[in-house]
Amino acid sequence: MKTLLLAALLPCLATVFANKVRWCAKSPQEYQKCMNLASVAPAFACVLKQNSLECIIAIKSGEADAITLDGGDIYVAGLKNYGLHPIIAEDYGTSSDTCYYAVAVVKKGSGFNFSDLKGKKSCHTGLGKSAGWNIPIGTLLSMGLLEWSGIEDKPVEEAVEAYFSASCAPGAQRGSKLCQLCKGDCSRSHTEPYYDYTGAFTCLEEDAGQVAFVKHLTVPESKKSNYELLCKDDTRAPIDSYKTCHLARVAAHAVVTRKDQALADLIWNSLNSVQGFDLFSSDGYRSAKNLMFKDSTTKLVRLPSNMNSFLYLGAEFMAIVHSLKREESPPAPSSAITWCAVGNDEVAKCDMWAGNSATPEGPVINCQSASTFEECLEKIMRKEADAVAVDGGQVYTAGKCGLVPAMVEQYDEGECGKSDALASSYYAVAVVKSGSQQSAWENLKGKRSCHTGVGRTAGWNMPMSHVYKELNNCNFNSYFPSGCAPGANINSSFCQQCAGSGKAVGDDDKCKASGNERYYGYAGAFRCLVENAGDVAFVKHTTFQENTGANSPPWASGVNADDYRLVCPHKKVSVPVSDYASCNLGKVPAHAVVTRPEIRNRVVQFLKEQEARFGASCTDLFKLFQSETSKNLLFKDSTKCLQEVPAGTSFEKFLGDDYMNSMNVLRKCNENTPELEKSCTFHSCQQKN
Repeated sequence: MKTLLLAALLPCLATVFANKVRWCAKSPQEYQKCMNLASVAPAFACVLKQNSLECIIAIKSGEADAITLDGGDIYVAGLKNYGLHPIIAEDYGTSSDTCYYAVAVVKKGSGFNFSDLKGKKSCHTGLGKSAGWNIPIGTLLSMGLLEWSGIEDKPVEEAVEAYFSASCAPGAQRGSKLCQLCKGDCSRSHTEPYYDYTGAFTCLEEDAGQVAFVKHLTVPESKKSNYELLCKDDTRAPIDSYKTCHLARVAAHAVVTRKDQALADLIWNSLNSVQGFDLFSSDGYRSAKNLMFKDSTTKLVRLPSNMNSFLYLGAEFMAIVHSLKREESPPAPSSAITWCAVGNDEVAKCDMWAGNSATPEGPVINCQSASTFEECLEKIMRKEADAVAVDGGQVYTAGKCGLVPAMVEQYDEGECGKSDALASSYYAVAVVKSGSQQSAWENLKGKRSCHTGVGRTAGWNMPMSHVYKELNNCNFNSYFPSGCAPGANINSSFCQQCAGSGKAVGDDDKCKASGNERYYGYAGAFRCLVENAGDVAFVKHTTFQENTGANSPPWASGVNADDYRLVCPHKKVSVPVSDYASCNLGKVPAHAVVTRPEIRNRVVQFLKEQEARFGASCTDLFKLFQSETSKNLLFKDSTKCLQEVPAGTSFEKFLGDDYMNSMNVLRKCNENTPELEKSCTFHSCQQKN
C-alpha cells in the first residue's frame, strides 16, 4: 500500500520541484553549505539525510535528486534495487584528471613498510569506500598479507579486525575494533571527526592510528615533508611520488541520479549556471572538508549518456568490491561458453546450436540475448556472456573496451586448414541501380542512402570516411539528406527510410541495429535499395551474389546482375557488380569473434571443436555458417571456416593501418562514436578487465 501511495505521489513531487535540483546532504555542515548554495542559486533545494545510503534511497524514491559519491558508494547506488547512475565526474586537474590514486600514508620515520602492517593501527575514510577500504583491503588480500577464507567462514570485517590491532573505519559496527580509534560516533558521515579523507588523515596526524588509507591529494602542502607513502614493493616514497607509489588508480567521485535524461540535463545545467559561490570549497563549515564535492576538484565533467556504475568504475574495481561484499559465493562457473545473440532470429539459431551441441554431461553453449551488438560487448565485459562475432567497426569498439579478437571468419575455402593462411578480407562497395543518375561518386550527394548500420565497416565506416574527406566536417546528412542507417538516432534523417519489423502499429524496431529491422545488415541495406527506399546501398562485395539466384529471398525475386552497378570513388562511370576488385571503397578485415583476454584460449578451443562438428563440411542438420530464417545469423553465411587470431594480437594490429586510419578519421565526429565506446574511453584509469 505504501508503495502504491508513493507511486501516486511521485508525479506531484516532480511537479513541485520541476525546476529544482534537490541535493542530498549527509551532515549538518554539508546541509548548511547546500543551503548557502540555494540562497544564491534558486535552482537548488536541500535534503538532509544521515549517510550516503539514506541519500541513495531518497534519490531512488524521488525524495531527492543528486549526491556526489565515491566509487564504493557508486557501486551500491548502481545495484538493481536502486538503479542510480553516474552523470558527472569530478576532475582533479593535471595531477589525475577524472581519476585519483589510492595511497597508504604514514608518518616519516615510523619504521615499517607495507608488508609490516599487521598489528598496526589503521585509519580508514569509511567502511566500503574506495581509497579507504575497498582498495587497501583488496590489495592486502591479493598480496596474501591478509588471511580470509571467504564469506562462508566470516565477514571480511572480522578478518580486518584480526589483522590490525585497532582501527577507525566509520560505518563499521559500533563497539567493534574497527570503531575503537574513532573520535566520535563511528558513523559514516561528517558527525564522525575521523570520517572521509581529511578525517582519516587527522586520525593519523593525532597519533590515533599509524597508517591512513586516503587519496593522493589528501595531505596538505604544508605538512607533506612530515609524511611518506607506503609502496607495495616495501619501499617508502615522498607524498608527491604517488604516480609510482600507490595501491591503485581509480575513477573519481561522481554525481549520481536516477536514470532520467531530462533530470541529468537539469542537474548539469544548474551546476554550470552557479555564480558567486565556490562549489569546491568547504572553508567556514566547522573544520569539515569535502562538502558536496571534494575540495581538490578543479572542474566537473559531463559523462556519456549511457554511463553506468560498471562502465564508470571498471571491471577490476568492481571485482574487488564483489569480493569484499557480505554475500554468498556464486556457484562454480559453468564450463559452457555463453554466446551473445542479437535479435529474435539470432536467438533462435543460437538455441538450435545449443540443442544440437549438448552432451549427456550438460550444455556446452548457453545463449544470451541482446538488443544490439554494443549491448553484447557490455555483457561480455560484465561476464554475462563470453563471445560474439562482430564486424571491423565493432572490433574497434570492443578493443577500446578491453576485449580481444580470438577467431576470424575465412571466406576463401582454399585457405582453410593452412598454417600460413592469408588473412581473410572483403571489399566495401557502393551499389546503385543500372540506368540511374548515380554513375559517379560525386552524383551521390543529395541522394538517399542505405547502410548496413551505424558503425559497421562496409555500410558506414568506409563510405563515411570518404564523405568526411570531401566535406571536411561531420554534417553527413548534408550529403545524404535521407536514408536508413540502423542504430542512428530515431529522429535522425538516417532513420527516415528504415522499414522496421513490418508491424502495422507500434513498431519499436524501426531503425534498431538488429535483425528485427528489415533494412539492417548487408541483406537489409541491399533490400533497402531493391525496394526503392534508397538510391545507393553500401554493402560488401558478395552481398549481391548472396541474395540473388538460388539464394534469392522473396523480396529479391527477379533481381538480375545487369540491374545493378558499382560506383567507384575515383571513376566517372559505374562498373558491373563483378568488378569489385577495381571499384571499391576499401579492402577490410573479415568479421571476428571477440572475447575477454582471460578466456581467449577457452573460446578458441571451443570454436575449433564446434566447427569440427557443425562447420561448412559437416553433414549434420545444424550448420554453423548457414542461416535459415534470415541472412548472416551469428556468423556470415559466406564463412568457410574460422581461423585463430594469434594470441596477443591487438585490435589495432588485427584491423590494420588503413582501416585504423579510416576509423580515426570518423572518430573526429562525436556522433559516430558509440556510447559504449565513449564510456569505455572516458577516463584514463578505466579498468577494462
